[in-house]
Amino acid sequence: MRLARKARAAGMLLIGAALALGVATAATAQQKKTLVFVVNGASDFWKIAEAGVKKAQGELPKYNLQFKYPEQAAAAVQQRVMEDLVASGAAGIMVSSVDPKNQTDGLNKIAAQTLLFTTDSDAPQSKRVAYIGSSNVDLGKSAGKLMLQALPKGGKCIGFVGLPGADNARERIEGVKETIKGSKVELIDVRGDEIDQGRAKRNVEDALAANPDIACMVGFYSYNTPRIYEVLKETGKLGKIKVIGFDEDPITLGGVKEGTISGTVVQQPFEWGYQGMKLMAGYLEGKKAGIPKDGIIIVPGKVIDKANVDAFTASMKKMMGK
Repeated sequence: MRLARKARAAGMLLIGAALALGVATAATAQQKKTLVFVVNGASDFWKIAEAGVKKAQGELPKYNLQFKYPEQAAAAVQQRVMEDLVASGAAGIMVSSVDPKNQTDGLNKIAAQTLLFTTDSDAPQSKRVAYIGSSNVDLGKSAGKLMLQALPKGGKCIGFVGLPGADNARERIEGVKETIKGSKVELIDVRGDEIDQGRAKRNVEDALAANPDIACMVGFYSYNTPRIYEVLKETGKLGKIKVIGFDEDPITLGGVKEGTISGTVVQQPFEWGYQGMKLMAGYLEGKKAGIPKDGIIIVPGKVIDKANVDAFTASMKKMMGK
C-alpha cells in the first residue's frame, strides 16, 4: 500500500509538472507580440519581401512575424484584413496601401489601435509612423532614362500598371514623364488592370492592336513586364518593340539577359521585410532612433541591364536561399 501511495504521489507530481510546463509554454506564446506585413495583392514579387520577413524572424525570437495576402486587390478587402489583425491583437502592421488617397480614414483607424508602418505604396496623409521603401519618383526617372536610351530617335510608348491610383504607380509614371519631357519619346497611355493577370495580358493585346506604330512598352508593376513579353512573343513582335520593366520577375530577367528587354528597374523588397520588421520591433521597445523625423526611410533601387543581370540574378538566388 505504501508503495502504491508513493507511486500515486509521484504520478501526481509528474502531472503537476506537465501542467505547469504547459501553462508556462502558453504564457510564453501569449507574451510574443505579433507583427504583420500586409501586401496589396497576390504577386510573386512579394515572395522576396517574405524572405526578408523570414530572416527577421530568426533575429526576433520574442515576436511572431506574419505575412498576409488579401484575397483581392481592393482597399475594402485590405482594410478588413487589417481590422481582423487588430482584433486578434497584432502589435504592429506594415502595409502596402492599395488606394492611399481614399484609404486615409481606414488607415488612421488602424493607426489608432496599433503601430502602423507603410511600405511600397506610402500613405503620407495618414497617421502611419513611418514609410520604408523606394522613392518611386526616382524609380520612374531611371525607367525614363532607359526609354531614352532604347529610343534615341524617339517613339510612342504605352505603359501598363496594376493600381493606377496607388502612390507607387502614380509616382513612377510622374518620374517617367519628368525624364522624357522635351524629348521625342512619348508616353501616350497607361492602362491599369487592378492586379488581374488575365486583364493585364489583355491590356497589352488590346494596346498592340490599337497602336500598330507603338515603339515601346513599359511594365510598371512586377508582373506587367512578363505579360508584355508573352504577348510580344506570341505575336512575333518580341525584339521589334522596346520593353522597359520594373522589378525582378524571372521572365523579365531572362528577357534582359537575351536582349529582348532593354532593362528593368529593381527595388529591394527583401530589405523592406527585413528592416521593416526590425524597425517595428525596436519602436515597440522604445528604440526610435532608426525612424527619421519625416518618417521616410528610402531603400534605393538599381537599374539592371545586360551588363549586370547575371551578377544580380546570382545575388537574388543567394538571398532567397536557392
